[in-house]
Amino acid sequence: MAVLAIDQGTSGTKALVVADDGQLLSIAETPLRPDYFDGGGVEQDPAALLDSVLETGRRAIAQAGTPVSAVSVANQGESVLAWDRESGRPLSPVIVWQDRRADPQCLALAPDRRRIEQRTGLVLDSYFSAPKMSWLRDNITRRGVVTTTDSWIVHQLTGAFVTDRTTASRSLLADLDDGGWDAELLELFGLGGEDMPEIVDNDTIVGSTDAFGASMAVGGLIVDQQASLLAQHCLTAGTAKCTFGTGVFLLAHTGAVPVRSGVGLTSSVASTIRKSTGYCLDGQVYTAASAVRWLQDLGLISGPRELDSLAAADSAGAKCVPAFAGLAAPWWRSDATASFTGMTLSTGRGQLIAAVLEGIAAQTAELVDATIFDLGHPLSSLRVDGGLTASERLMQATADLTGLPVEVYPSVHATALGAAACARVAWEPSISIEEALGPRAPARVHEPRWSRERATEFREQWRAAAEANLPRGVHDVRS
Repeated sequence: MAVLAIDQGTSGTKALVVADDGQLLSIAETPLRPDYFDGGGVEQDPAALLDSVLETGRRAIAQAGTPVSAVSVANQGESVLAWDRESGRPLSPVIVWQDRRADPQCLALAPDRRRIEQRTGLVLDSYFSAPKMSWLRDNITRRGVVTTTDSWIVHQLTGAFVTDRTTASRSLLADLDDGGWDAELLELFGLGGEDMPEIVDNDTIVGSTDAFGASMAVGGLIVDQQASLLAQHCLTAGTAKCTFGTGVFLLAHTGAVPVRSGVGLTSSVASTIRKSTGYCLDGQVYTAASAVRWLQDLGLISGPRELDSLAAADSAGAKCVPAFAGLAAPWWRSDATASFTGMTLSTGRGQLIAAVLEGIAAQTAELVDATIFDLGHPLSSLRVDGGLTASERLMQATADLTGLPVEVYPSVHATALGAAACARVAWEPSISIEEALGPRAPARVHEPRWSRERATEFREQWRAAAEANLPRGVHDVRS
């Protein structure tokens, strides 16, 4: 059977048709660009988002020229909107996961922070769904339902009102241990009485659609980062992957038991397939490809393909903390801003580009260290995917600063391929997720070249720059 996998992301929507032997039959992509506002607002047009899903899906199927049995959707995870359940009409913009306008909602819940974090495995931060839902209710509309984008997209396709376990676990509204909506948490966020979608496993068929042409089943729903965790064969405790996309997202599988982080990471559901739930730790860097786009907007590069040719081999002492949308794990400081330090009159374009790439790698290394602390043992390697893995300069910097071999996934479409595997296990109850995924082999491996001493010195300097740039007198989640 062939399946259609849709990866609905922040910067665009991809649709892949994948044969049952894993062969990629077609790819279609539609770019999307969020709107950024003063005050930390980040929004998307729901109509454009839905059009991108339908248009890319139809193009991919037309190009593949083969019948498709099922479609899966990988979603952004924490982006939300209000919409009318009767008509499906959106009642608000999509409030994107990067949006920071819900910070006051989190501040108001500070006395309940420990209780919320213990129950959900997450950090009380506006990155997650519930604060944005609360802000939307307070500032945009009280009408309709307010959900993550996946529920709206699936409703448009099938009429069902559902979300999956991985997405629910990213909301601050679900109990991590039992996986269900928590009435007390809903009340805390001012969402008591809201109509919440049914939570389904990641191998569930939720309906059918003819939106892409011939009728096909819809199932295997999953968060984008958990989809790439599957694609990278991170199925057992201690395996970890890192996706370099709009941001950087490191997830490490922790097995059948959730691990509450002691150093500012979050814990959520990795997947629930064949009635078996696995959990993962994760940490985020808010700006990666978006930092590269900033370089592009300034005219320092014409596009990501120029990164390796224009970046200097040595940043010559320049350091960048690319906190253009704040610092996520392990700091959780939305008030942090980006900075450059160590520059002189001899610092040129190449050194600035190199500093941005090394800054992204340095933040990633902080996530690796936090993951190792929580796991209680070292990682043997870091499996990576996403569009920015095309930059060998960035991947080498990541290997140098983490001290780990960096294994690059052979496709830039890991999320969609993980979603395709979910669609297969949803459609074919007799196969395992391992069979649906097929074999794994990295396209290339970057071994660390820097000495431990050099990496340590760089990271200490970078960390000092990051700490020096934090506004004082504000609560740090790690305290």
